[in-house]
Amino acid sequence: MNSNDAGSGELERVYRGAGDAFAALFNEISKVIVGQNETVEHIVIAILCNGHALMESNPGLGKTLTVSTTAKTMDLDFSRIQCTPDLMPADITGTHIIEEKGGSKEFKFEPGPVFANIVLADEINRASPKTQSALLEAMQEKQVTVGNDTFLLDKPFFLLATQNPIEMEGTFPLPEAQLDRFLLKILLDYPSFDEEKEIVRRYTQYDEPQVKKVLDKRMVLQLQRLTRDMPIADDIKDRAIKIVMATRKWTDFIEYGASPRASIGLILAAKARALVNSRNFVSNEDIEAMAYPILRHRIILTFESERRGITPDQVIKEILGKVK
Repeated sequence: MNSNDAGSGELERVYRGAGDAFAALFNEISKVIVGQNETVEHIVIAILCNGHALMESNPGLGKTLTVSTTAKTMDLDFSRIQCTPDLMPADITGTHIIEEKGGSKEFKFEPGPVFANIVLADEINRASPKTQSALLEAMQEKQVTVGNDTFLLDKPFFLLATQNPIEMEGTFPLPEAQLDRFLLKILLDYPSFDEEKEIVRRYTQYDEPQVKKVLDKRMVLQLQRLTRDMPIADDIKDRAIKIVMATRKWTDFIEYGASPRASIGLILAAKARALVNSRNFVSNEDIEAMAYPILRHRIILTFESERRGITPDQVIKEILGKVK
């Protein structure tokens, strides 16, 4: 890792200790979360990329616990927003309140739950479009605007939004422009029998598992920088771009393909995956592994594909097999 500034020595130390740090991080999280290794890895990758993630799963699979546990191990502030149709933008961003001080009254800004390092927006598709737009500014600009005032969010800032795929009544589906702002779409599945047995054992006894801090804000920011410094060969970078471009050409299955933001996201996520797995280079395996969460929410299938029950992941698998 090359760096010419005064902090190059510290970055070098962080890089050399990154493997042990990630091993300790995943070990701590596994004390609370049973299984879901890929899900946890994808959440960490999104944070390293300074991006956001959309998680889709049925209720009761530990989404909130996974995110809050990750925040604890990274020593990051965590907040949770339960999205409902009557949720207003001010409920998220905060609002000005009148405060009496020295016999006079003045306006004071009271920050909302979005002012945290890791924010869980539970069932985001239940929030109204107006509220979703407030989250969009926070996601894209890392700031919120209240009245005539603009407030910067603390770094790092990561939004994990969830949606329930089986209860769509009374929801406001996210527009494609907002979906594109999410770096990853993570699909969370039910645990296996052995995993569920272990979950029941851990959470039906008196003492629930606890975790300790492994990283801190400063180290997370340094790891974000190291992610962008990760080397990638030109042929692997070219393949990543060709995979994204193929989604725009496969008109038999895809009505609308992914934008150049997907190319940026795929290469960046592959870099983060290499760093998480203690490698100093990006491999084709990284590109293929990250193609699914990067692309599955960015491609729109044709009506005929949906009628036949074809899923985005199946189409992505076909593309990966054809683009060499």
